[in-house]
Amino acid sequence: MAQTLVSAASRLVSTRGPTPRQECRGGTQECVRHKFDLTGMVTLAPMWHHPDISKVIRSALAEDIGAGDITTEACVPAESRGQGIFLAREELVVAGVELLPQIYDELGGVDRLQILHASGEAAPENEVIARVEGRLRTLLTAERVALNFLQRLSGVATLARRFSEAVRGTRCQVLDTRKTTPGLRRLEKLAVAAGGATNHRFGLFDAILIKNNHIAAAGGIRQAIERARRSGQPVEVEVRTQAELDEALACGADHLLLDNFSVDEVARAVRRIAGRARVEVSGGVTLETVRAYAETGVDFVSAGALTHSAPAADLSFRVV
Repeated sequence: MAQTLVSAASRLVSTRGPTPRQECRGGTQECVRHKFDLTGMVTLAPMWHHPDISKVIRSALAEDIGAGDITTEACVPAESRGQGIFLAREELVVAGVELLPQIYDELGGVDRLQILHASGEAAPENEVIARVEGRLRTLLTAERVALNFLQRLSGVATLARRFSEAVRGTRCQVLDTRKTTPGLRRLEKLAVAAGGATNHRFGLFDAILIKNNHIAAAGGIRQAIERARRSGQPVEVEVRTQAELDEALACGADHLLLDNFSVDEVARAVRRIAGRARVEVSGGVTLETVRAYAETGVDFVSAGALTHSAPAADLSFRVV
């Protein structure tokens, strides 16, 4: 069941060693890699290069530039060259910096791009996370799109790191959900993984999770579970009451999702389940309560807030 639970993560994330720093000259054609130690971290860099992500980048650039960047074209001579930096204006966990080469390549490339902090690495306040040199028109036209990605994804990664650190020392894993920004799920789940939390389902296609509306449509918990069993897949069931929990257990559910249970109710449920199924808690879990839930002995806590409520990280771009 654990493999099914994180099947999306296994497709999104590689574990082949530390993430390298990357320096690119002339777009992404010539790169020099500078290794640094990220012991225990996943290697996310290859996963940022995916056709779905390329489409999102092109769409974002087209949305912002439209017929042309009229301010930059009016103010900045075409031949002007310079450099700029991406600066963390608060302590944060970096995510999405690997998109920069792709963004600049869509606009004709740059002379040099130096990625100083890879996704998953913490950056203190006033730290430079990347440097870029090239045509100033390119740097200025790309600025907003680059920052939009970095601010959004680093915000998700930073919140995911806080949740993960809050349950450190327990057996509990923090999971994300499908409550993502439409069109940005792959990126936001990569950001969650960069922050140290675990990807749950990527979509409806990769795990069975019977929720209250499935139960209502199927005619009851037993009917829903019996039909789902025919798929041969492990079955996760959302329960909202003690009676539903007992019925799901009696029907042989592999994984129980306790929805909107209090901490005391979860503790009693864990004792009642007694290892017969994996246990997940969801519904209103916050940074202030996640530790208490984790200490009840549950296997997982899922938090939609990782993606739907993460504040944007404070980063800026400066021409220097």
